[in-house]
Amino acid sequence: MSRLGILFMRLLAPWPLAVVRALGWLLGCVLYAMVVPRRRVVRANLAACFPGLDPRRREALVFRVFLRFAQAWLDRSWIWHGAPALVRRRLVLTGAVDEFAGEQPTLVFAPHFVGMDAGWTALTQQVPRRWVGIYTKQSNPVVDAWVLRGRHRFPGGRPFGREDGVRELVSSLRRGEVMYLLPDMNFGPEESIFVPFYGLAAATVPSLSRFAKLGRAKVVPVVTRLTREGYEVRVLPAWQNFPTEDIAADTALMNQRLEGWIDAMPDQYYWVHKRFKTRPPGQPPVY
Repeated sequence: MSRLGILFMRLLAPWPLAVVRALGWLLGCVLYAMVVPRRRVVRANLAACFPGLDPRRREALVFRVFLRFAQAWLDRSWIWHGAPALVRRRLVLTGAVDEFAGEQPTLVFAPHFVGMDAGWTALTQQVPRRWVGIYTKQSNPVVDAWVLRGRHRFPGGRPFGREDGVRELVSSLRRGEVMYLLPDMNFGPEESIFVPFYGLAAATVPSLSRFAKLGRAKVVPVVTRLTREGYEVRVLPAWQNFPTEDIAADTALMNQRLEGWIDAMPDQYYWVHKRFKTRPPGQPPVY
């Protein structure tokens, strides 16, 4: 089945974007209707983060989350298999792209919006720097090989496994490679700290502050938005006075700024993830 799915994505790549997005809309409808456990996760996340939102509007937002998730998934067809000129035309870099000039150690804060793969592809294709991304191995070896090839189709980027260790990651930063980091997920209690996210204590890995300090790197946020024409990959100015000596305050600031970007496009955030699965002692479960 995985091989058939990959073949479908290859065949879909050259089709007009309107067709790909229409198929994504249909797939999103199916996922919303059929994947009931994940729909409950999205519903719980939105209820926790937007308690004042009218229930009918919140359910409409749940539906749109599935649509955007599915559309972004099918977009990987042309992002990973489309002609380079087509990819460049649909992935539009905007904002403070000059932040990547030179060889200064740089850490990209790339939140989990549905366009996260589009953002990585745009940067590795269009910005002449060496890029490193942390990669989680897929359980299916066929899918794993496909994802690796897709994400690293352009020579500027290279994968880095979680098992490879922190020391080599820090060394790559100091050598001038740009690290693409997505730290805004719940990876369990072992290395997380509890900081606010939409007013709830959320287990958050403080890796952004930690890597910035160890690598002597500046932090440049990159926010990717799904648009009718493809994706806008917006590079924001480097954060000033970051990191500080207070790793908890740094991580809370990361979440606070993330909230502002989510508020601008709430249907494009990765709400299918159990962001609040780890709770502080004595706190009731969210799911």
